Amino acid sequence: MFDTICGLVSRDPDYPTRTWILDTLTRVLDGKLYDVLLHDFHDERSAAGEYIPIGRRKPSVRYPLCRVVVEDSVSLLFSEGHFPAIDCADRAIQGSLAKIVRDSKLNLVMTEAATRGSIGSVAVLMRVLRGRVFFQVLDTTYLTPIWDSKEPDALLTITERYKVSGAQLLTDGFEVIDPDVDYWFQRSWDSDAELWYIPSPVNRSSTAIVDATRTVRHGLGFVPIVWIRNLPGYSSTGDPSDGACTFRAAIDTQIEIEYQLSQAGRGLKYSSDPTLLLKEPVGSDIDIIKGSGNALVVSEKGDARLLEIGGTAAAAVIDYVHTLREFALESIHGNRASPERLSAPQSGRALELMNQGLLWLADNLRITYGEVALLALARMIVRASQRYTLRVVGEDLPPMNPTAGLSLKWPRWYPTSASDRQLDATTLVTLLKSGLISRSSALKAIADAYDINDIVDEMDQSAADLKENQSID
Repeated sequence: MFDTICGLVSRDPDYPTRTWILDTLTRVLDGKLYDVLLHDFHDERSAAGEYIPIGRRKPSVRYPLCRVVVEDSVSLLFSEGHFPAIDCADRAIQGSLAKIVRDSKLNLVMTEAATRGSIGSVAVLMRVLRGRVFFQVLDTTYLTPIWDSKEPDALLTITERYKVSGAQLLTDGFEVIDPDVDYWFQRSWDSDAELWYIPSPVNRSSTAIVDATRTVRHGLGFVPIVWIRNLPGYSSTGDPSDGACTFRAAIDTQIEIEYQLSQAGRGLKYSSDPTLLLKEPVGSDIDIIKGSGNALVVSEKGDARLLEIGGTAAAAVIDYVHTLREFALESIHGNRASPERLSAPQSGRALELMNQGLLWLADNLRITYGEVALLALARMIVRASQRYTLRVVGEDLPPMNPTAGLSLKWPRWYPTSASDRQLDATTLVTLLKSGLISRSSALKAIADAYDINDIVDEMDQSAADLKENQSID
């Protein structure tokens, strides 16, 4: 069914096939897949009286299963309680990065990136404006990356090119534009500048001319964009620049669920107002008004009855939909746990076992969006500090050493219960007394549970409090 609907989505021959595939997957994610269908589900006949097949109608019930799984997995990545801390042996660098992360709202940016990148890939652009660091999520549908052949994970250039109406360009401030003509909008990024080009008409072949007015030279020495492939495995588009789509395996099942529920709803509406059958001859010529307060008078040989349907079909559809939902969630590692089955508060470990499929998905996403993308953005910030004086809330930050090692410290998947924290405390005390770990390592192990942001400051404060208590005793 998905392929049938995709066949109705127009393909522009001026774009590669990759663009069309990413467009169809984006429609599923945004709930716009059925926009290409012209008829509502209750439209059984066209204006000419022709029967409209169900597959040509928009379902009346929408169940965004794919979007739900994407949002559930992303919430385990970059929500307020799951966003990782950037760790560094140099505490000054760690503090500066923490300030920039908060000031640039990087957790919100990464949440958007992981959501929009679920179709296969996404890009995050970094800008330094007046000393402040800003990030912007870029859809990769119209982006083309070029990689360094001698360093395959390093970008040489990224080009953005798509069609736009002349009227829109005039609204955006471009001059000498015919509002009735479509133009190619193009810009690109390299290691030295963000290049803008003068829009050129689509129906004319012309060489791209750099727009010197809008072009900005950043001079960073690297392309300030991180290209993120969503998941390892088969590319969603067949292009190596894209990763696997998070929800592709569940799209057909989601469509089946929506149409089945729409049919079930149609049956319930019919049950509340069934068709009336009259068997002639009728007793007299009367206007037929259906309702409990009206009676039909028929002759001795006449008859009248309602064409009712049984209610077992609706129940069968619901059972079928539940089965389809289980299969779909299993195929894309969604959350299949039922809240009704939780009779008592569960420990963090029990919740992990219950949602193991979803955690498997989120764990893979931690690699691409965390260990690869987020660390790459952090290293960009460090390198940018060598070129510009970075500022946070009016405070100038010192340049950061680009050779300093960076890593991520991820919190637990689920909050710990009181019994979990008691077991952790007992274990850490035993390890500390035996000399197997240091106080710093012990604090790192419980930092996320007790909202400890600065390990060094916490150790100093703890030592001061301990010394004060000993002097009082």
